Amino acid sequence: MAREKKRCVECGHKAKSLFIQYSPGNFRLMKCENCEEVADEYVECELMIIFIDLILHKTKAYRHLLYNAVNQGTSNLQHLIWKLVLAYLLLDTYRSLLLRRTDDDESNVSMSFVLASSEVLVNVLSSNFAFVLSFALAAKMMLVMSRGKEILLGILISSYVKIFLFAMPVWEFPVSVIFIVDMLVLTSNAVALKVMTESTTSRCLAVCFIAHSVRFLVDQISGSMSLKHFGSVM
Repeated sequence: MAREKKRCVECGHKAKSLFIQYSPGNFRLMKCENCEEVADEYVECELMIIFIDLILHKTKAYRHLLYNAVNQGTSNLQHLIWKLVLAYLLLDTYRSLLLRRTDDDESNVSMSFVLASSEVLVNVLSSNFAFVLSFALAAKMMLVMSRGKEILLGILISSYVKIFLFAMPVWEFPVSVIFIVDMLVLTSNAVALKVMTESTTSRCLAVCFIAHSVRFLVDQISGSMSLKHFGSVM
Protein backbone atom coordinates (compact mmCIF):
# COMPACT_ATOMS: atom_id res chain seq x y z
CA MET A 1 0.00 0.00 0.00
CA ALA A 2 1.29 3.44 -0.85
CA ARG A 3 2.57 5.62 1.96
CA GLU A 4 -0.02 8.19 3.03
CA LYS A 5 1.10 11.82 2.87
CA LYS A 6 1.37 13.83 6.07
CA ARG A 7 -0.95 16.73 6.83
CA CYS A 8 -0.48 20.30 7.96
CA VAL A 9 -1.98 20.56 11.43
CA GLU A 10 -3.07 24.15 10.81
CA CYS A 11 -5.12 23.82 7.61
CA GLY A 12 -5.24 20.06 6.94
CA HIS A 13 -3.53 20.38 3.55
CA LYS A 14 -1.25 17.53 2.48
CA ALA A 15 2.43 18.13 3.16
CA LYS A 16 5.35 16.55 1.36
CA SER A 17 7.40 16.45 4.56
CA LEU A 18 7.17 17.79 8.09
CA PHE A 19 10.86 18.40 8.72
CA ILE A 20 14.33 18.06 7.26
CA GLN A 21 16.83 16.24 9.45
CA TYR A 22 20.46 17.26 9.02
CA SER A 23 21.87 15.07 11.79
CA PRO A 24 20.56 13.26 14.88
CA GLY A 25 18.83 15.91 17.01
CA ASN A 26 19.35 18.60 14.39
CA PHE A 27 16.36 19.24 12.13
CA ARG A 28 14.31 22.06 10.68
CA LEU A 29 10.50 22.15 10.64
CA MET A 30 8.94 22.65 7.22
CA LYS A 31 6.21 25.15 6.36
CA CYS A 32 2.94 24.27 4.67
CA GLU A 33 2.70 25.28 1.01
CA ASN A 34 -0.96 26.19 1.48
CA CYS A 35 -1.11 28.32 4.65
CA GLU A 36 2.64 29.01 4.99
CA GLU A 37 2.56 28.06 8.68
CA VAL A 38 4.76 25.40 10.30
CA ALA A 39 3.27 22.13 9.04
CA ASP A 40 3.44 20.29 12.37
CA GLU A 41 4.74 22.04 15.46
CA TYR A 42 4.05 18.92 17.55
CA VAL A 43 7.04 17.16 15.99
CA GLU A 44 9.30 18.79 18.57
CA CYS A 45 6.79 18.76 21.46
CA GLU A 46 6.76 16.37 24.39
CA LEU A 47 4.04 13.75 24.63
CA MET A 48 2.50 15.46 27.66
CA ILE A 49 1.89 18.67 25.70
CA ILE A 50 0.24 16.70 22.89
CA PHE A 51 -1.89 14.82 25.42
CA ILE A 52 -3.03 18.07 27.07
CA ASP A 53 -4.00 19.55 23.70
CA LEU A 54 -5.93 16.38 22.90
CA ILE A 55 -7.86 16.73 26.15
CA LEU A 56 -8.56 20.37 25.20
CA HIS A 57 -9.95 19.06 21.88
CA LYS A 58 -7.61 21.10 19.69
CA THR A 59 -8.01 20.09 16.06
CA LYS A 60 -4.28 20.61 15.50
CA ALA A 61 -3.45 17.91 18.01
CA TYR A 62 -5.97 15.52 16.43
CA ARG A 63 -4.52 16.11 12.95
CA HIS A 64 -1.05 15.36 14.31
CA LEU A 65 -2.21 12.17 16.00
CA LEU A 66 -4.45 10.82 13.22
CA TYR A 67 -2.35 11.77 10.19
CA ASN A 68 1.25 12.38 11.22
CA ALA A 69 1.79 10.16 14.26
CA VAL A 70 -0.20 7.20 12.89
CA ASN A 71 0.74 6.20 9.36
CA GLN A 72 -2.53 5.18 7.71
CA GLY A 73 -0.78 4.09 4.55
CA THR A 74 0.99 1.10 6.06
CA SER A 75 -0.04 -2.51 5.52
CA ASN A 76 -0.27 -2.94 9.32
CA LEU A 77 -3.37 -0.74 9.51
CA GLN A 78 -5.64 -3.78 9.80
CA HIS A 79 -3.60 -5.18 12.70
CA LEU A 80 -3.64 -1.79 14.44
CA ILE A 81 -7.42 -1.57 14.12
CA TRP A 82 -7.89 -5.03 15.66
CA LYS A 83 -5.62 -4.13 18.57
CA LEU A 84 -7.52 -0.91 19.15
CA VAL A 85 -10.87 -2.74 18.93
CA LEU A 86 -9.68 -5.16 21.60
CA ALA A 87 -8.49 -2.31 23.84
CA TYR A 88 -11.76 -0.45 23.26
CA LEU A 89 -13.85 -3.47 24.24
CA LEU A 90 -11.70 -4.13 27.33
CA LEU A 91 -12.15 -0.52 28.48
CA ASP A 92 -15.88 -0.76 27.84
CA THR A 93 -16.02 -3.99 29.82
CA TYR A 94 -14.25 -2.27 32.69
CA ARG A 95 -16.82 0.55 32.50
CA SER A 96 -19.67 -1.95 32.70
CA LEU A 97 -18.05 -3.62 35.70
CA LEU A 98 -17.75 -0.27 37.46
CA LEU A 99 -21.44 0.42 36.86
CA ARG A 100 -22.38 -3.08 38.01
CA ARG A 101 -20.34 -2.66 41.17
CA THR A 102 -22.17 0.54 42.03
CA ASP A 103 -25.59 -0.98 41.30
CA ASP A 104 -25.14 -4.35 43.00
CA ASP A 105 -26.06 -4.69 46.66
CA GLU A 106 -24.55 -7.11 49.15
CA SER A 107 -26.98 -9.86 48.25
CA ASN A 108 -25.55 -9.93 44.75
CA VAL A 109 -21.91 -10.24 45.77
CA SER A 110 -22.09 -14.04 45.72
CA MET A 111 -23.17 -14.05 42.07
CA SER A 112 -21.40 -16.59 39.91
CA PHE A 113 -18.34 -15.10 38.22
CA VAL A 114 -19.12 -16.95 34.97
CA LEU A 115 -22.67 -15.61 34.94
CA ALA A 116 -21.52 -12.06 35.66
CA SER A 117 -18.83 -12.20 32.99
CA SER A 118 -21.18 -13.54 30.33
CA GLU A 119 -23.79 -10.87 31.08
CA VAL A 120 -21.21 -8.07 30.93
CA LEU A 121 -19.79 -9.46 27.68
CA VAL A 122 -23.22 -9.64 26.04
CA ASN A 123 -23.99 -6.14 27.24
CA VAL A 124 -20.74 -4.70 25.87
CA LEU A 125 -20.96 -6.48 22.50
CA SER A 126 -24.62 -5.61 21.92
CA SER A 127 -24.24 -1.94 22.84
CA ASN A 128 -21.14 -1.51 20.68
CA PHE A 129 -22.75 -3.31 17.75
CA ALA A 130 -25.63 -0.85 18.03
CA PHE A 131 -23.11 2.01 18.21
CA VAL A 132 -21.27 0.96 15.04
CA LEU A 133 -24.50 0.35 13.12
CA SER A 134 -26.13 3.64 14.14
CA PHE A 135 -22.89 5.55 13.53
CA ALA A 136 -22.59 4.12 10.02
CA LEU A 137 -26.20 4.94 9.16
CA ALA A 138 -26.04 8.47 10.60
CA ALA A 139 -22.72 9.19 8.89
CA LYS A 140 -24.03 7.92 5.56
CA MET A 141 -27.00 10.28 5.77
CA MET A 142 -25.22 13.37 7.11
CA LEU A 143 -21.59 13.13 5.99
CA VAL A 144 -19.57 12.38 2.87
CA MET A 145 -17.25 9.49 3.70
CA SER A 146 -15.13 7.30 1.47
CA ARG A 147 -12.55 5.87 3.91
CA GLY A 148 -14.34 3.53 6.26
CA LYS A 149 -11.24 1.99 7.87
CA GLU A 150 -9.61 5.35 8.49
CA ILE A 151 -12.79 6.74 10.08
CA LEU A 152 -13.04 3.66 12.31
CA LEU A 153 -9.40 4.12 13.29
CA GLY A 154 -10.07 7.76 14.16
CA ILE A 155 -13.07 6.88 16.33
CA LEU A 156 -11.11 4.19 18.18
CA ILE A 157 -8.10 6.42 18.80
CA SER A 158 -10.22 9.40 19.86
CA SER A 159 -11.89 7.22 22.50
CA TYR A 160 -8.66 7.38 24.53
CA VAL A 161 -10.60 9.33 27.20
CA LYS A 162 -11.88 5.98 28.50
CA ILE A 163 -8.51 5.41 30.17
CA PHE A 164 -9.55 7.92 32.85
CA LEU A 165 -11.94 5.27 34.16
CA PHE A 166 -8.95 3.58 35.78
CA ALA A 167 -8.68 6.55 38.15
CA MET A 168 -12.14 5.94 39.64
CA PRO A 169 -11.26 3.19 42.15
CA VAL A 170 -8.07 5.03 43.17
CA TRP A 171 -9.70 8.37 44.06
CA GLU A 172 -13.17 6.93 44.74
CA PHE A 173 -15.00 9.16 42.27
CA PRO A 174 -18.82 9.02 42.19
CA VAL A 175 -20.55 7.03 39.48
CA SER A 176 -21.48 10.28 37.70
CA VAL A 177 -17.85 10.52 36.56
CA ILE A 178 -18.47 7.56 34.25
CA PHE A 179 -21.08 9.55 32.35
CA ILE A 180 -18.82 12.61 32.26
CA VAL A 181 -16.17 10.41 30.63
CA ASP A 182 -18.83 9.20 28.17
CA MET A 183 -19.57 12.82 27.20
CA LEU A 184 -15.86 13.53 26.71
CA VAL A 185 -15.60 10.45 24.48
CA LEU A 186 -18.54 11.75 22.43
CA THR A 187 -17.00 15.19 21.90
CA SER A 188 -13.58 13.67 21.22
CA ASN A 189 -15.11 11.40 18.56
CA ALA A 190 -16.79 14.46 17.02
CA VAL A 191 -13.48 16.34 16.77
CA ALA A 192 -11.77 13.34 15.18
CA LEU A 193 -14.66 12.95 12.73
CA LYS A 194 -14.47 16.64 11.83
CA VAL A 195 -10.73 16.37 11.21
CA MET A 196 -11.02 13.27 9.03
CA THR A 197 -14.12 14.24 7.01
CA GLU A 198 -13.59 18.03 6.94
CA SER A 199 -17.30 18.41 7.63
CA THR A 200 -19.00 20.95 9.89
CA THR A 201 -18.82 20.66 13.66
CA SER A 202 -22.60 20.52 13.99
CA ARG A 203 -22.94 17.56 11.60
CA CYS A 204 -20.12 15.63 13.27
CA LEU A 205 -21.60 16.28 16.71
CA ALA A 206 -25.02 15.17 15.46
CA VAL A 207 -23.66 11.89 14.06
CA CYS A 208 -21.76 11.11 17.26
CA PHE A 209 -24.70 12.12 19.45
CA ILE A 210 -27.04 9.78 17.58
CA ALA A 211 -24.60 6.87 17.75
CA HIS A 212 -23.80 7.35 21.44
CA SER A 213 -27.48 7.83 22.32
CA VAL A 214 -28.39 4.54 20.62
CA ARG A 215 -25.49 2.86 22.38
CA PHE A 216 -26.63 4.23 25.74
CA LEU A 217 -30.22 3.06 25.21
CA VAL A 218 -29.14 -0.44 24.18
CA ASP A 219 -26.76 -0.53 27.14
CA GLN A 220 -29.57 0.40 29.54
CA ILE A 221 -32.01 -2.10 28.03
CA SER A 222 -29.44 -4.89 28.03
CA GLY A 223 -28.40 -4.02 31.58
CA SER A 224 -31.97 -4.05 32.90
CA MET A 225 -32.65 -7.38 31.22
CA SER A 226 -29.50 -8.80 32.81
CA LEU A 227 -30.59 -7.61 36.24
CA LYS A 228 -34.03 -9.18 35.82
CA HIS A 229 -32.43 -12.42 34.68
CA PHE A 230 -30.04 -12.37 37.63
CA GLY A 231 -32.92 -11.65 40.01
CA SER A 232 -34.79 -14.70 38.77
CA VAL A 233 -31.66 -16.83 39.15
CA MET A 234 -31.08 -15.63 42.70
